[in-house]
Amino acid sequence: MTGERVCLKASGRTDAGVHALAQVASFRTGSAIPLEGFFRGLNSILPGDIAVLRVEEVPWKFHPIADALSKTYCYHLISSYSPLPLWRKRAWIMDKALDYEAMEQAVDYFVGTQDFSAFMASGSSVKNAVRTIYSCKIDVINGPLFPPTGGRHFLFTIAANGFLRYMVRNIVGLVVDIGLGKRKVADVAAVLASRDRSMAGPTAPAHGLYLMEVVYDSKPSGLHGMPI
Repeated sequence: MTGERVCLKASGRTDAGVHALAQVASFRTGSAIPLEGFFRGLNSILPGDIAVLRVEEVPWKFHPIADALSKTYCYHLISSYSPLPLWRKRAWIMDKALDYEAMEQAVDYFVGTQDFSAFMASGSSVKNAVRTIYSCKIDVINGPLFPPTGGRHFLFTIAANGFLRYMVRNIVGLVVDIGLGKRKVADVAAVLASRDRSMAGPTAPAHGLYLMEVVYDSKPSGLHGMPI
């Protein structure tokens, strides 16, 4: 569109299979194309699984990672004894019952500023694993959905100042083990203190995870995706 060599910077990477409801990306250009031109033009040539929701001009020094104050992810988990083809690549579906009360107690342990080394992907090069989780909750979706899910539909929502690779998926994996009765609620504190990835649970599948919102300037961005 611009005839220039453009370097696109995003607010963060997502693992293969993860969805982004509200990814933020920026680039520098000397083009005179108006914002509406970029909005319409990009949407006309992007592949069908990507859409531009909004275009705006930002300060020259803006960086989508460095200037982000917080990010929010959600994770869809469905307990169903029948297959759910329309949710197959949109949620983690398991044919087992889960203890919601135990999982609800477990997620409280993650709130606060802590070392999340135990929930970081093995082999990661990150040296500082301390992150602040502002909120971590799990809800049961009881309202009507389309496509319908059947069974019990659980929604994790986690907001933090930053995330380590696989951090949300590893948190969900441990909480699900607790919901299955394989681990105790109190194990979360021990896992966090261990800083040992092998002490935590399995990594939840990528396709249940969604980047919901990236917040800048202490104000809601106005660009966010609905969790359902």
